[in-house]
Amino acid sequence: MDMDMETLNKPLLISTFVAILAIYAVKKVLGSSKKEKKKYYPIVGTDPAIVEYILKTNFANYGKGLYHHSVLKDLLGDGIFTVDGDRWKHQRKISSYEFSTRNLRDFSSGVFKTNAAKLARIVSEAMASNQIIEIQDLFMKSTLDSVFKVVLGVDLDSMRGTNEEGTQFSKAFDEASEMTFYRYVDISWPIKQFFNIGSEAKLKNCVKIVDEFVYKVIRNKIQQVNKPNDNLLANKGDILSRFLEMNETDPKYLKDIILSFIIAGKDTTASTLSWFFYMMCKHPFIQEKIAKEVREATKLQENLSIDEMANSLTEQALDKMQFLHAAITETLRLYPVLPLDGKMCFSDDTFPDGFSIKKGNLISYQPWAMGRMKSLWGEDAEEFRPQRWLNEHGDFQPESPFKFTAFQAGPRICLGKEFAYRQMKIFAAVLLGVFSFKLSDENKAVNYRTMLTLHIDGGLHLRAAQRFRH
Repeated sequence: MDMDMETLNKPLLISTFVAILAIYAVKKVLGSSKKEKKKYYPIVGTDPAIVEYILKTNFANYGKGLYHHSVLKDLLGDGIFTVDGDRWKHQRKISSYEFSTRNLRDFSSGVFKTNAAKLARIVSEAMASNQIIEIQDLFMKSTLDSVFKVVLGVDLDSMRGTNEEGTQFSKAFDEASEMTFYRYVDISWPIKQFFNIGSEAKLKNCVKIVDEFVYKVIRNKIQQVNKPNDNLLANKGDILSRFLEMNETDPKYLKDIILSFIIAGKDTTASTLSWFFYMMCKHPFIQEKIAKEVREATKLQENLSIDEMANSLTEQALDKMQFLHAAITETLRLYPVLPLDGKMCFSDDTFPDGFSIKKGNLISYQPWAMGRMKSLWGEDAEEFRPQRWLNEHGDFQPESPFKFTAFQAGPRICLGKEFAYRQMKIFAAVLLGVFSFKLSDENKAVNYRTMLTLHIDGGLHLRAAQRFRH
């Protein structure tokens, strides 16, 4: 059948119009001239000397830049992970103080123990009914509950789903994080944002739910501050209350930094715990060795309850769990939460090896690749060997942060590093102290999912057995 010119030209005109908008939108993010396009040419490094140069020696010349800010700003705003310069310094300074306080350490430890015990009871219920446990999903929920309580002072209870608003927030936050990551691989996202379609429409809706929930919590806390003779905040250990005590009351500023803390404390810890338990199932001897170390450190009898196990995890007991610490670190070496991290070069530069870098180049280093390089870790680089982190006395020995880059290094080194280790050790100790685990299907391949953080594709399905009667 013949087409007339009008029928033929309509789709042509529409596609041409969309193409023009696509060019405009992409140029808006990546730069409009050839010179600007060239300056976004990606450069990848795995040499610890180069990593040290980027993250420490010439730190001021490498940062997030406008590109990363444009990708992340809708979800994270001007939070600590999206900004550079004075705004970053201010947030870093105030956050560094908060993470160093004993008040936060004690408060967060109590939260971690409570939620680890709650998770263990869910595992116990599944075990009693002979159900397979999708433990990655449980870790995602339990770590979100923990970070929400520590940061905002709110009981989200996404593990049990008793808080409807909290459940909606949790789902929206996860989807918003995923849609934000897609921007790094989908150059058409500015067009979708312009037309409010596809992933960008979904992102916009999710961000709206996230923002409204967080703003509501902030408003409630500010109202508490304004009540006369109200000493409620003085008795709170959560980070938001501490910020308000220091007269940081701008809702937008608080929302941005709070969401940065949440994204840093949720997926990262849950992802590492998931890979850690996968390694425990692949190496049952190591799983048993850690369970023994937990029992010895806590000095508990074998017929212990879940609550007894959680409450026994004092700072002194956790410090004795050197092999557990090494096993978690070995997991991070092989399965770093951020498999790739990027910076932007702010002015022309030359690396220590003589390689020239131009202003605007995107520079990335790859913790995933670095953790598996034989030149850095020896012939057994791809083997899971926690003992590589222990000295002859069985004490943990850290590596250079420019070689083991799971927590970054230099001025931007992760503020929550010890916070994260404490949470992971508490969850691991409670679960391995009470249960033994194995894969539900030993023959099923486990792969990673392409996201901002390194998740297990399809989740991690385990069976649990009671280690001792309790």
